[in-house]
Amino acid sequence: MAPRANWKGILKIAELSCPVALYTAASTSDRISFHMVNRATGNRMRREFVDAESGKPVPRDDQVKGYDTGGGETVILEPDEIAAALPESDKTLAVSDFLDCGQIDRLYFDKPYYLASADRSGDEAFALIREGMRKTSVAAIAQTVLFRRMRTLLIRAHGDGLIATTLNFDYEVRAPAEAFADIPARKIKGEMLDLAKHIIKTKTGRFDPAAFDDRYEAALAELVKAKAAGKKIKPAARRDKAKVVDLMAALRESAELAQKPSRAARKKAG
Repeated sequence: MAPRANWKGILKIAELSCPVALYTAASTSDRISFHMVNRATGNRMRREFVDAESGKPVPRDDQVKGYDTGGGETVILEPDEIAAALPESDKTLAVSDFLDCGQIDRLYFDKPYYLASADRSGDEAFALIREGMRKTSVAAIAQTVLFRRMRTLLIRAHGDGLIATTLNFDYEVRAPAEAFADIPARKIKGEMLDLAKHIIKTKTGRFDPAAFDDRYEAALAELVKAKAAGKKIKPAARRDKAKVVDLMAALRESAELAQKPSRAARKKAG
């Protein structure tokens, strides 16, 4: 059964266009999910909006969005006022520029989608766009209204189709200065730097997503299975806090360990 498209529209480059569809490329739907329940009855609970001052429930018709101005006042926004501010959608993914695939900092990457041809009549134009981008090693920048918001997407050739990654806007990406402000300036050189370079070199490999397990998800699955079977759950033992170690000694020990096969390599071999 073919997956359901998240969005359908027209991919347009100058006068060349073709019908396309977006499909979710990464999803958390397969993760274990929980419900909030009443411990005494086992019944599921529901959320209810109440007035913060009076504590009384607020009817749905009286629930509106408000913006705190910071001066003790709240600007009330009615649903029709917010709807009027939404950008109009013409379902066109219009390409404005082409650029080198590695030109955009991955810090701006938001969420990936598969972009595929949505109609057999547009297959040839879709293939032409895909192969043209692949042969010239470029990505396309395009904008459209996606999920009621104007979004910028980076489009790249991928296999038989395209990958469209939504990009964060500039105002959404925080400057690193604040996070890095307390990092002291240090010059690393000599044997210490040589050991670090050696460790990196011996650990260099290729990314294989299948080699990495979600241990938390697996632990949750086992926990649910054990509880359902009526088994008694023992709390996990606490780990000791990390000890302060000699950096040079740690580097030398790491260099020795680096000669051994990595976890990913062992898993692949097994």
